[in-house]
Amino acid sequence: MAGVVRKIVNPRKGPTGLLSQAVIVGDTMYISGQLGLDPSTGKLVPGGAVPEAEQALKNMGSILKAANVDFSHVVKATVLLADIKDYAAVNNVYKKYVYFPANPPARVAYQVAALPKNGRVEIEAIAIANDIIDRPAAKL
Repeated sequence: MAGVVRKIVNPRKGPTGLLSQAVIVGDTMYISGQLGLDPSTGKLVPGGAVPEAEQALKNMGSILKAANVDFSHVVKATVLLADIKDYAAVNNVYKKYVYFPANPPARVAYQVAALPKNGRVEIEAIAIANDIIDRPAAKL
């Protein structure tokens, strides 16, 4: 019986708790939610939603890099906000990293009751851990 290869991606040193930073199954990479944690201290960066979003995406970038891909391989993202009023400000940070005008990933963003470590932002993603061939958008 043939199986599917599963690869764990943990580029940061130290304990990761009960999760992997990312798991690749076949060509699909599932990236765990990233908070705005400074990798050297394990603490949230100060300043609120905007710096936390920036750091969360930098952390995600290091995970993508460890799998030899980049943000252009992200096909779906989920943005969790402690306060939906931060949506526009976080969106401005997000589009610097993940938004590609020709082929943006699918995305959802919503407010949640609380985030770990009292964070303001958490971002998770699904990426393709292989070459991507873009085709024109389907006409409905």
